[in-house]
Amino acid sequence: MMEENNFARLGGSLPVPSVQELAKGSPENVPPRYLRHDQELPIIIKSDDNIPIINMESLLLGDEFEFKKLDSACKEWGFFQLINHGVSDSAIDKVKKDTQDFFNLPLEDKKKLKQVDGDMDGYGQAFVVSEDQKLDWADMFFLATNPPYLRKQHIFSQLPQPFRETVELYAAELKILALKIIDFLAKTLNMDEEYIREMFGEGRQSMRMNYYPPCPQPDKVIGLTSHSDAAALTILLQLNQMEGLQIKKDGVWISIRPLPDAFIINIGDILEIVTNGAYRSIEHRAMVNSKKERLSIATFYSTKFDRQIGPAPSIISAKNPAKFRSIGAVDYVRGYFARKYDKKSYLDVMRIENSENPAI
Repeated sequence: MMEENNFARLGGSLPVPSVQELAKGSPENVPPRYLRHDQELPIIIKSDDNIPIINMESLLLGDEFEFKKLDSACKEWGFFQLINHGVSDSAIDKVKKDTQDFFNLPLEDKKKLKQVDGDMDGYGQAFVVSEDQKLDWADMFFLATNPPYLRKQHIFSQLPQPFRETVELYAAELKILALKIIDFLAKTLNMDEEYIREMFGEGRQSMRMNYYPPCPQPDKVIGLTSHSDAAALTILLQLNQMEGLQIKKDGVWISIRPLPDAFIINIGDILEIVTNGAYRSIEHRAMVNSKKERLSIATFYSTKFDRQIGPAPSIISAKNPAKFRSIGAVDYVRGYFARKYDKKSYLDVMRIENSENPAI
């Protein structure tokens, strides 16, 4: 088995102040480093009437109509809400409560779990690569959860109970869910299912727990900069019913209203690459409001570290030539975390027409 420390320095972020603590001071104006003139602000534009809703129970029963809906959702939107997903209410209720309790801890207690230099795991922020970079109006707690050898013991072993037990339970259930979804996606595209299962079966899983405090000038900041996810699949759980997630479709920002008891699922960059562009990794962002905090947990699922990330060979042909180059999973992750969040720029690096080394 691979040693944990082989992957100890896959990426990191510069330390930044706690936005939650900043917001507690009830500032009248946002500090300049958080003002985002570089983003398409102010906000919104369109409702979420057409966001696809997929029923997991129907997929499990082999409902052809539901498979077609799933295929269309991944091709046209890259996002869908998943109902009847099978994750236990107890696991969801526990992770909601314990994550809220974590962010309610005194700052000094959270700092005991802060990120260390060059490492993403812990309390802090992601993708901050320079001291003059604009900052998001949010705090983050990041954990590698599976396989167990990737867990950073200086963080994971120090999680307060029952938080650690809750995270392990929730991670186990979401691994099962992620693999079911990926298996369904392989079927809809007629990909070699054994190849996909081997690629993702014991893949990497991590969680990003997000805390977005209320902001006195919400139209001048952004909670999470516009980006697409590097992972294969993201499963988002809203901890409260505050809206904030927006996706970009056909050049228009659309606000997603989360359904109670549903997960929001999105295709990540790896699946866009593996499906050779058939399924889309969509640009999205998080906004904040002036009245109430918003909390969410994004669980990311990706390939094993010893895999090559590239288009699935079973769908490549003369009529469907490879659109992306192949790269080792470790190099892929290191390259992603070394950059600022910037729309879909990292996926663009993988495109053959933009690659310095287009060989597959």
